[in-house]
Amino acid sequence: MIGLDLCGGFYTEEVRSRGGRIGFDVVTLSGRRGPLARIGASGPWVGRYGVDLHSFESLGVEALEEAIGEKSRLLVVDEIGKMELYSDRFVELVGRILDPAARWPVLGTIMQRRHPLVDRLRLRSNLQIIELTADNRDGLPRQLSEIFESFLESAAP
Repeated sequence: MIGLDLCGGFYTEEVRSRGGRIGFDVVTLSGRRGPLARIGASGPWVGRYGVDLHSFESLGVEALEEAIGEKSRLLVVDEIGKMELYSDRFVELVGRILDPAARWPVLGTIMQRRHPLVDRLRLRSNLQIIELTADNRDGLPRQLSEIFESFLESAAP
């Protein structure tokens, strides 16, 4: 099993108040947290949410950059979605970490909708895309663990 100390990156989490969703936070694997988007916030808009690019870049993007610098064994990117893609810094970094010549294993999520960057990612031969469904969700953690354990064993010096 891969320990969290060998992983770097971020995930996004829904923020709720009074029973309704008011936005999303970006959370680093080291536990730092900040707003990704909120209803009525300033910034680029995705639906009714304003995206806080400064917060996202100073938390999520920096967490990925630090993970690369520390040579983490697994990068976590949740997610490559509309909100995150407003960050040019993030787009450039995703291109580097998912480059076919890069050897970082990445556990990531990508939006289903079409987007030029996401469409190009889907065409890459070095990516394995697994669609999350009601039928496979219970077995997915084990399947992903086996995929990454196998990759890490084959990449070990």
